[in-house]
Amino acid sequence: MMGPVLAACLLIILSTAWISQANEALCKKDGGVCSCNNNKNSVDCSSKRLTAIPSNIPVDTDRLELHMNKLSNLPSKAFHHLSKLTYLSLSTNQIQSLPNGVFDKLTQLKELYLYKNQLQSLPGGVFDKLTNLNKLWLQRNQLRSVPKGAFDSLSSLNILYLNDNPWDCSCNDILYLSKWIREKEGTVNGIESATCVGNKAVLDITEKDAASDCVSPNTTTAIPTSTTTPASVIYDDIHEIKVPQENFQKFLGYQEPDHLPTQPQCLMSISGYLGLMMSLMLTSAAILYVFHFLKKA
Repeated sequence: MMGPVLAACLLIILSTAWISQANEALCKKDGGVCSCNNNKNSVDCSSKRLTAIPSNIPVDTDRLELHMNKLSNLPSKAFHHLSKLTYLSLSTNQIQSLPNGVFDKLTQLKELYLYKNQLQSLPGGVFDKLTNLNKLWLQRNQLRSVPKGAFDSLSSLNILYLNDNPWDCSCNDILYLSKWIREKEGTVNGIESATCVGNKAVLDITEKDAASDCVSPNTTTAIPTSTTTPASVIYDDIHEIKVPQENFQKFLGYQEPDHLPTQPQCLMSISGYLGLMMSLMLTSAAILYVFHFLKKA
């Protein structure tokens, strides 16, 4: 009687392995660069030395991690198919500018991390659609000022970090930010830490302090974008992964960047296909084994 019991146990184990293999194959839609948690709709593409955002991230993704890569620019429609995002991390990259429509579709976004990049300015209206955003991290960039009205639409905001930017308080463009910080002090945490190049608090700047004509800050006052190299970056330097986006598209059989592969296409990756075939063969063998002993019994 032990034969059928053992066979049944083997069948359960193999079935579990098959399901796990299937989920893994479905998850790695970009050739294996990103890892996913399908149950939580989470995609982790961090620390992969990516120079471009994978174009085939699942549309139902809720959490997207792209920090600690080598992103220097973002396409204006990079996130337009990810309207369900509530968490987006782009920190510790090399982003120098943002397209003014890049976050417009992320109306459900609650957390946006842009710290430790090379942002020198923000386009007008870049945050206007983010009415549900409650956390925004902009510290450790190269920001000198923000456009008038930049934060006015962020009605749900309760955390905003602006420190370690070379805020130019000699220019009257700083007056909007100074006034906004004073009005939100005590309501939005972290904003008081914004300081001018001369170490004076931005919230203390008045019209008398800011000259009518903007003066470019001394380039020597610019804050370094990185002072230390995290261990994960060192590890990535040893295990560098280069996966051109066009290879993803040719492999998965689609051309348009916003067109997502279907599940059958995703399952046809080499590793996933071989794993599924092996699991199916072993599962079939186990089923035959069970029937064989049941028939004898």
